[in-house]
Amino acid sequence: MIPLPKIETILIITVTVMVAVLLVKWTSYFLRKSARKWELDLTLIQVINDIIKYGVYFIAASIVLRELGMDITAITVSLGIAGVSVGFASRDIISNFISGMFILADKSFRVGDTIEVAGQRGRVRRVGFRTTTIETPEAGLVTVPNSTFSKTAYVNYSAEDRRRVELRVNLDYDIDLEKFESDVKDILMRVPGILKDPEPGLIILEFTDTGISAKVTAWIPDPDRVTKYRSVIAGHVKKILRKYREGS
Repeated sequence: MIPLPKIETILIITVTVMVAVLLVKWTSYFLRKSARKWELDLTLIQVINDIIKYGVYFIAASIVLRELGMDITAITVSLGIAGVSVGFASRDIISNFISGMFILADKSFRVGDTIEVAGQRGRVRRVGFRTTTIETPEAGLVTVPNSTFSKTAYVNYSAEDRRRVELRVNLDYDIDLEKFESDVKDILMRVPGILKDPEPGLIILEFTDTGISAKVTAWIPDPDRVTKYRSVIAGHVKKILRKYREGS
């Protein structure tokens, strides 16, 4: 028959678990508050929070096991032997962890940046030890293994203080391209949020059987609003083309 733990042991275990949980919650709250107050790097804050959280839980687990009469040294040795046995199975975990450290050190992107990787584009919500969470307009929250960033090229749209918006258009051959470009430039430069330098413009791509393939370009300071401004530009281009048709 397995002996039941003493009341003192139960109290110590209960207090240890409660203190660990409260300490983790308090630390997380303090770090978030400090980040907002002192404008600290949220990516670094999240990593520090994870280190403290896992460290506190490890210490708490050690205390609980000791109070239950288990040999911590023997368990540690056993875990070490088991770790060697499953080393190959944990290669992805180690790779993700190392990649996460490189992301933090290189500062190639941080929480709040808009990035695109492996066909997913969105705002970085969290950078953890193993994964990075991206919020996309279409798929919601997407979790990307950190090792992906060391194996695949990715784009950080927030690295620059401006972003080009492009709209593909198909124009009739009888259209006056110079007048169309001038009209587009004139109206887009009056749209709030579209930069005047560089100026909006028109790029001819190719001549097809159905017309002239081109794209209207404009620059904005916020990379997260590309979709919105593309829609705004499309509305103005449609009005210009409609005016041409009605005037002909």
